[in-house]
Amino acid sequence: MVKKDPLHDKARIQLTEKVAASGVRHRKVLEAIATVPRHAFVDDGLDARAYEDSALPIGHRQTISKPSVVARMVELLFKPKKDLGKVLEIGTGCGYQAAILSLVASEVYSIERIRPLHDQARAKLRPFRIPNLRLIYGDGIRGLPQAAPFDGIILAAAGLGIPDPLLDQLAIGGRLVAPVAKNEEEQQLVVVERVSSQRYQRTVLEEVFFVPLQSGTV
Repeated sequence: MVKKDPLHDKARIQLTEKVAASGVRHRKVLEAIATVPRHAFVDDGLDARAYEDSALPIGHRQTISKPSVVARMVELLFKPKKDLGKVLEIGTGCGYQAAILSLVASEVYSIERIRPLHDQARAKLRPFRIPNLRLIYGDGIRGLPQAAPFDGIILAAAGLGIPDPLLDQLAIGGRLVAPVAKNEEEQQLVVVERVSSQRYQRTVLEEVFFVPLQSGTV
């Protein structure tokens, strides 16, 4: 995935060290952060800031998330001593998190509701020729029933709750990781594990900040 580039190679290593210092421990996740060239997913004018541990604008009132938050959420998809199978990402954005997921999961499906962002992500990801990643233009709130069930579902936008179709499409034993809005100003990271066909276990974690989860396509 990465061409030799001493300047960016060093920056990725430094970023990986920052992400590890933030508390992320999963080896595969850290290796993915060290591998994916984040500068390839930000606008040229922000290239100098690509390896900061910060969210950056990508247009259309959307952002590329902080690498430490991406890594934290991806790590939470994993169950102890188990590989990660089929994953659904809601909110492709610029494609950075999808690229990370492609290195840690066996299959990745990523949905984007904003057509220009979907097209942009497709263009940015095309040079990497990732065989286990599929990009879909559509309404992420509906999920992707034709590819369900999913071992992991990850949301890159915060709703007031978790859409029922996504819970339905989670495999038994699978995990869903999402920011959930408590109100207009506060959001919390939530992990939902499907224990049985009718039972879910919900764990509320730290405060986060994401763009709003919206329905429909534009």
